[in-house]
Amino acid sequence: MADSTDPQPPDLTLGVAADSFSSSGMLLGRVGEDDVLLARRGDRFFAVGAHCTHYRGPLAEGLVVGDTVRCPLHHACFNLETGEALRAPALDPIACWRVERRGDLVFVREKMSERPAARGSADASQHPSSIVIVGGGAAGIAAADMLRREGYEGPVVLVSADEDPPVDRPNLSKDYLAGEAQDDWIPMWPSEVYTQRRIELLLRTRVSSIDPAGRTVLLENGSRRDFGALLIATGADPVRLPIPGADSAQVLYLRSFADSRAIVERARTAKHAVVVGASFIGLEVSAALRTRGIAVDVVAPEHAPLERVMGAEVGRFVQSIHESHGVTFHLGETVTSIAGRTVTLSGGGTVDADFVVMGVGVRPATAIAERSGLAVDRGITVNEFLETSTPGIFAAGDVARWPDPHTGERIRVEHWVVAERQGQVAARNMLGRRERFDAVPFFWSQHYDVTIRYVGHAERWEAVTVSGSLDAHDAAVRFMRGGKTLAVATVSRDRENLQAELELEQATASQ
Repeated sequence: MADSTDPQPPDLTLGVAADSFSSSGMLLGRVGEDDVLLARRGDRFFAVGAHCTHYRGPLAEGLVVGDTVRCPLHHACFNLETGEALRAPALDPIACWRVERRGDLVFVREKMSERPAARGSADASQHPSSIVIVGGGAAGIAAADMLRREGYEGPVVLVSADEDPPVDRPNLSKDYLAGEAQDDWIPMWPSEVYTQRRIELLLRTRVSSIDPAGRTVLLENGSRRDFGALLIATGADPVRLPIPGADSAQVLYLRSFADSRAIVERARTAKHAVVVGASFIGLEVSAALRTRGIAVDVVAPEHAPLERVMGAEVGRFVQSIHESHGVTFHLGETVTSIAGRTVTLSGGGTVDADFVVMGVGVRPATAIAERSGLAVDRGITVNEFLETSTPGIFAAGDVARWPDPHTGERIRVEHWVVAERQGQVAARNMLGRRERFDAVPFFWSQHYDVTIRYVGHAERWEAVTVSGSLDAHDAAVRFMRGGKTLAVATVSRDRENLQAELELEQATASQ
């Protein structure tokens, strides 16, 4: 954490003692009207903006790793020398200031005006003639962004089935749905940015087929797009239960901005909702609806929410949070039918509801890949460079199954930050890099005023250890197998979660 606990940050233009913080320490101060982070790495000093450009996380409470600083909220990473956002979820750089050392004092001088320039490439002649990205979610928009940041000058086409430009999807089940974020916070970019960055955005557009040999994408409207390289980032589709009434107007799903708006509109006059599924999405929807004052019943077959992902102890903790806010759980049950306002449960009981939100999981959207002859195994199969079985065609995000170096297994995860980081790596590899995707998976889940941060990946484990107290909302939970830490979940220990991420990276690097 920052070494200063002074509630009045010092004026860094007046100078601070070089020995006042450790060799990898940080000091939060001010330069004029700006909050500035002064960071030390060995004998070098850096001054950068103090807030992450993603959700304005406090970088002074983060972690310095090499010549970078990591945000404690969602693990974005910035270059201390250039301010560049190196890893999602932040895509925009932080500001930098010139630093001068005079004897034992360090002074922060003027802000540097230049932003990190597009890097370009010595072998740009080998870049693909054009790039098509199928999917307007996290991986797609992050890839488009990285292509331009890497200096790619060719045409970029982003094809999205959604009616809205790419949005900050985690917000759809959190603050926006709860009524605590306004509409204009949700788009990833203002509309004019697509024109400025020469990205052709095709909305309400679906791909009907891909011709890998002919390097062509056929759209459902009959038009075609040629590509030199292709990224499939089609994500995953909500699972729809085969029960009577599941296709009625009473039943809503949450995947897109339009879906979230539909739930918000229904919630304006509703008094009671049923959420089917105790997944992260289902529980976050429940919290958002309770924040709006709507009574919520959750129906799920598990014995405890999130038990399969985080174990029974964390599951019971999450359940207690929701129950303390008035949520009623029907665990060990499923929905057998929906008829008007009546939701019938497998145990024979019924629940009255103005509307129902389904949150029973998703399936990777692999149909296009399958029709195109790409290798598919519970997701699109990719190698460590995120390239599919056909050279020049890549896949990233919820749809991709990749060889994870941390677990030694092929995995597919449905996390926003992972999808963005895969999009970034895929973009660089489409330009000829051979960069392995080796990021440790990370996600966060918000339940009222409690946020759980989870780093790593554990589909199965032998032991769970808890340090601190979940009931006190101050804990770290480690998921272990064979004496090895697979994943760590934390509550109110954000920097410890960053340290766990670094430990998992180092453990893999040493193998």
